[in-house]
Amino acid sequence: LGRVAVAPLFLPEIGAGPSLALPTRGQHPDMPAFSDRAFDGWFAAKGVPYGIGLYGEKRSVYATDQFADAASPERRTIHLGIDVFAPAGTPVHAPLAGEVAFVTYNADPLDYGHTLILRHEVEGHACHTLYGHLGASLPKLCAVGQRVEAGAVVAHLGDWHENGGWAAHVHFQIMADMLEQRDGNFFGVGHESLWPVWAAVCPDPNLLMRLPEAAFGLGGRAAG
Repeated sequence: LGRVAVAPLFLPEIGAGPSLALPTRGQHPDMPAFSDRAFDGWFAAKGVPYGIGLYGEKRSVYATDQFADAASPERRTIHLGIDVFAPAGTPVHAPLAGEVAFVTYNADPLDYGHTLILRHEVEGHACHTLYGHLGASLPKLCAVGQRVEAGAVVAHLGDWHENGGWAAHVHFQIMADMLEQRDGNFFGVGHESLWPVWAAVCPDPNLLMRLPEAAFGLGGRAAG
C-alpha cells in the first residue's frame, strides 16, 4: 500500500496547507469532546481547514458502557483509523480504484452513521477501506457493486444528525482482513492488549494518506 499510486482523500490536499493534530488525552486542555457540539466553535476558531485525529491513540471515550465488548471483558479503546475534521458537506475522494462493497447506515448513537466500505485489489492482494460518519448523499453516489476510480468523489462529510452524532469528520480505516464482518460495519477501535494483532488487521491509514509526520504532532503543520 505504501508504494502504490494514490489520489488525495481531500482537495485541497491536507498536506499542502495547515492542519491541526487533535489528540484527545489532554494535549488541548480546552478542546471539547468530538461528540460535544461545542467542538464546532472551538475548531472553527483555530482557523485551519483540517483537523487530524490520531491512529493508534488510546481514547477514554471508548471506555463507556456503549463500547463494551461481548466477547471480552476488556474494552476496545485503541483507535484504528485516522479522523479528518472539516466542514460538513466537504467531498471525500477515493484514494484507490475499487468496488463498492457496502453502503450502510449504522444508526446507533455514536456509531458511524452513513458508512462506505470499498474493496481494492493491490498487487494481487485484496483489502478494504472504510469511511465512517458520512452525509446522506452517500446512497446517491455509491451502490454496492459499483466500480469506483481513484480520485472519484464517493461521499461528503456528514453533519451531526446523519453521521452518528459527531462533529463533522471522516473516520478513514484500512482493513487487510474483514474478519467475517458482513453487515457494512467494522470495528473502529481495538483492544490495547491485542494491539499487534489489530495493527496487522488495520494498518496505519497514512500508508494511503501520505501525510507528513508533522501533521500528527501537537503543533500541526504550517502552510508551505
